[in-house]
Amino acid sequence: MKVLFFSAFLPFLATSFTAPAAFTNRGSAVSRAFAERQNVKSFDRSAIVRSMAEEPNGTFEPKKVIVLGGDGFCGWPTSLYLSDQGHDVVIVDNLSRRNIDNELGCNSLTPISTPEVRVEAWKEVSGKDIKFVNLDVAKDYDLLVQLIKDEEPDSIVHFAEQRAAPYSMKNSKTKRYTIDNNVSGANNLCCAVIDSDVDAHIVHLGTMGVYGYGTSGGEIPEGYIDVILPGGREANILHPAYPGSVYHATKCLDALLWQFYQKNDALRITDLHQGIVWGTNTPQTIKDDRLVNRFDYDGDYGTVLNRFLMQGAMGVPLTVYGTGGQTRAFIHITDTARCIEIAINNPPAAGERVEIFNQIAETRRVRDVAALVAEQTGVDVNLLPNPRQEAAENELDVSNEKFCNLGLEPITLDEGLFDEVTEVVKKYKSRCDPKKILPASFWNKKRAEECASLEDTKVEIKAE
Repeated sequence: MKVLFFSAFLPFLATSFTAPAAFTNRGSAVSRAFAERQNVKSFDRSAIVRSMAEEPNGTFEPKKVIVLGGDGFCGWPTSLYLSDQGHDVVIVDNLSRRNIDNELGCNSLTPISTPEVRVEAWKEVSGKDIKFVNLDVAKDYDLLVQLIKDEEPDSIVHFAEQRAAPYSMKNSKTKRYTIDNNVSGANNLCCAVIDSDVDAHIVHLGTMGVYGYGTSGGEIPEGYIDVILPGGREANILHPAYPGSVYHATKCLDALLWQFYQKNDALRITDLHQGIVWGTNTPQTIKDDRLVNRFDYDGDYGTVLNRFLMQGAMGVPLTVYGTGGQTRAFIHITDTARCIEIAINNPPAAGERVEIFNQIAETRRVRDVAALVAEQTGVDVNLLPNPRQEAAENELDVSNEKFCNLGLEPITLDEGLFDEVTEVVKKYKSRCDPKKILPASFWNKKRAEECASLEDTKVEIKAE
């Protein structure tokens, strides 16, 4: 039996780390908030997040916004940010992600409060109200229609989908659930907006995975690609879909639904193709422990950089799948919230085609990200058999011009924000279940067989 020994001691992080520039020329000019973070004393991790407090995006009028999936990893901090910016926010969630915690036997590393406690705490620290409604978008259609009629929102932000590719590939049950929940929810939302007779702008959180990886032969454009059809005819069409999991397939199906309902019913829709989210706290969630965002570290729901940061902070050898040559797009959780507001404030006009943004800050190769974390924390990097059916190596060049032109100055990977995440891990390390760190979902039988050796790998955490 192979045994990996992990120390619960948090190493001091190197101070010589240089934050990388953004991957585009547009992003290389680091934002004022980022520059301020570089001057924050290393021991004051909370100040790092507080220094990211943003100015409002222009002089836009406050809006009534329904946030579907507003209790989740992206939905909760986005809801607080929108409220903080003056928007009237209603959160809708059926708490399915909390139920999946119970199913997997793995809770958030951070202890998250109930929705009722969360909104009450937000009222105490901000003086602003957020309404919470427990509703299943994929099943409670009549309630959804009535809610839209009652609230008459300007915008509806749609996070209410099962968001983890590994979970969607775990077994037949999770594959079917992901399809049923995600695609039915998207269709129900479009129908509900039509039946409610409310001209609400739909903002959907999609994924970069709809494009596949390395299939465009160059820079991936934002949603639509120029092509030459037979006979030399030029056209601008929706970028071909190339999903890598059942989860990614649902986002591709969503994209087709958006195209249909825009064409057929003139719905105003924005689809955001987001990269891998990292980070935990935002300037809003850090105001009170009851507002803390969830932090997933397990093999199913933990995003790759957050998993690395947690592992490094606890002395865990980093779990890199395959060669680590996969290039992926990244975005900080704070920028997720910013991008949502930019999209809300810049809706397509009635009759315009679906607006599509690439919601990313930069692209990085996974092994390079692992090297950054390993250098800071002093841990080893372990190359594990890859549980995913994917290319061992790929390039990824992505356009993010639209958000940058609308004022986003993206946060890139930097030491200060790495420190903030490791401080969260240090605070709650006793809640970590080391058995949940290794991958537990496999794309097919061949991948499961190749990963069979992991069954003999035991994870242990040493006492300090």
